[in-house]
Amino acid sequence: MSLAHHYIDVDGVNIHYVESSPQASQPIETLVFLHGFPEYWGTWRKQLAFFGQQYRVIAPDLPGYHLSDKPTDAAFYAVPNLIGFMGKFIGAISPNHPVTLIAHDWGGAIAWPLAAFNASLLTRLVILNAAHPSTFTREMINNSNQRSKSAYIHELIGAEAENLLTQDDYRYLVDKIMQSQQPAIFTPDVLDAYRQVWRQPGAINGMLQYYRAMPQLARNDTQTDVKHDTNVSSCDQVKHTSELKIPNIRINLPTLVLWGEQDLAFVNENLDGLIEYVPNCTIKRFSQTSHWIQHERPNEVNKAISDFLTSIQ
Repeated sequence: MSLAHHYIDVDGVNIHYVESSPQASQPIETLVFLHGFPEYWGTWRKQLAFFGQQYRVIAPDLPGYHLSDKPTDAAFYAVPNLIGFMGKFIGAISPNHPVTLIAHDWGGAIAWPLAAFNASLLTRLVILNAAHPSTFTREMINNSNQRSKSAYIHELIGAEAENLLTQDDYRYLVDKIMQSQQPAIFTPDVLDAYRQVWRQPGAINGMLQYYRAMPQLARNDTQTDVKHDTNVSSCDQVKHTSELKIPNIRINLPTLVLWGEQDLAFVNENLDGLIEYVPNCTIKRFSQTSHWIQHERPNEVNKAISDFLTSIQ
């Protein structure tokens, strides 16, 4: 498979993406892949190689990441703006046909509401270990284990977050974030490739902007006084659980959720009651798999997505 690298201007922001498609006389379906934190388009290499034999496949670097532009205005990274922005990206790269959107982590945090509010752009939705906004907020309110798993976000919105992530050759990202059920997945060579991604000018700040723009975050259970916590960048963002509002994100598209049950960021209860918000939803669980499901189970992930694509025409 040969990947072509392209740039496209969306509202004055240059987005880098890779693309591949087989030779075909008839139009073929487009699959768009959205990565999460702290990755880049390369997280999808094995999916691009597999699906590029039959589909047109596109994987961008999200704004703020790797080779895409990195807007400095924090408001750009607010989820409503990201939804509209990535919707325009999809409309630009596939102006005449809706696409299947496949997303992981922060890519999924964008994809869920994008599918809810811009459904005409999509035919199907595939989510890999990204909690639905409604069930995630519910668990943040009611589940102390989810609050504990989300405690790292308080570090990422802190005033010293950039120093934290860059010190000791990105040790925090390597040792705390890129933790896999299969240590051989993130080899020294793979991690060196990620370090090159993180070294792109402005990339660490760009990645952190997504967290800084989160509209609400439950304070830690041990955090008694938000206003005087010097590690928190926005007191308005960090709220008592009684102040959190559960968004009403309802999706009618055929949806496949692939979920590694050993996720260090999300509790499995995020899947409970999901069908209330996404009635046409299929969930496939992977018991001995972490957050990095597409890395650890590429063949099984590819088969599950392929079966879903062919079953939902």
